[in-house]
Amino acid sequence: MTSLCGVLRYIKYYLRARNSYSLHSPFVFELYTKVISDKQKYPEYKIVEKRRRELLRNKRLISVFDMGAGAVKHPESFRRIKTIIKRSSSTPAKAQLLFRLARYFNPEKILELGTSMGISTMYLSCGAPQSEIITIEGCSNISSVAESNFRKAKITNIQQNIGNFEILLPKILKKMQHVDLLFVDGDHKKEKVVDYFEKCLEYSGSESVFIFDDIHWSNGMESAWEMIINHPRVKVSIDLFYFGILFFKEELSKERFILRF
Repeated sequence: MTSLCGVLRYIKYYLRARNSYSLHSPFVFELYTKVISDKQKYPEYKIVEKRRRELLRNKRLISVFDMGAGAVKHPESFRRIKTIIKRSSSTPAKAQLLFRLARYFNPEKILELGTSMGISTMYLSCGAPQSEIITIEGCSNISSVAESNFRKAKITNIQQNIGNFEILLPKILKKMQHVDLLFVDGDHKKEKVVDYFEKCLEYSGSESVFIFDDIHWSNGMESAWEMIINHPRVKVSIDLFYFGILFFKEELSKERFILRF
C-alpha cells in the first residue's frame, strides 16, 4: 500500500465509519462497547510488549524467504529482526484487540495464518490460554524467532507449522476438524485470501469468528474482502479498516458494519 493510497483509503473509511451511538444490533453493540472499544490495560499486555521491545532492539540479520504479496522479484533476502518486527508484526492496538476478541469468545481451537515473530500469536494465547492454537509460517528462520519468544513468555499452547500455506492448510484443517477463531495475516494476494477463507469455511460453525488483517492494503485485498462478506454464510461483517471480522451466527440478520477503531 503506497502512502497516498493508504491515506485516501483511510479517509474513505473514516467518513463512512460509525460509533456505538448508531448501532441497532444488540450483538454488535455489545461487541463494540465491551471489546473493540475497551481501553482497559490488561496485565497480559506487558508480557507480550516486553518481547516486542526486545525484538525492536535486536539487530541480528536473518535470511528471510517471503512467499507473500510483498515478495515480487526478490523473495529471499537478509533482514534485521528489528526491521521485521516493525514492518510485519501487528501494532499494539491491533494485537491487543486480538487478545480481547480471544478473551471474549474463548475459542477452543484457533488457527493463525502468518506467525511472523509471534506477537499476534502470543496475544491470542494470553486471551484464550486454554485454547489450542495452530499457527503457520512460511519462513523457518522467522518461525525460530517466534518459538524463542513463546519459550521466553512461557507459553505452551501454540503449535507451530512451517511451510507453504496452500500445502499445509488442508492437512491442518482436517486434523483440527473445526476452527473457532481464524486470523489471516500471511498473504495479501486476492485469490489466495479468498481461497483460505473458503477452505477454512468448511470447518467453521455458527459460533466461529474469522479475522482478516489489512483488508484495505490494496485494491486486491479490498476486492477479496467484498467477495468474502457477500458469501451467503457470512451473517455479520465488521470493517475496522485494519481488521475485518466475520460472524456466522444463524440468528443474526445479514448486515455489514464499518466502525471506528
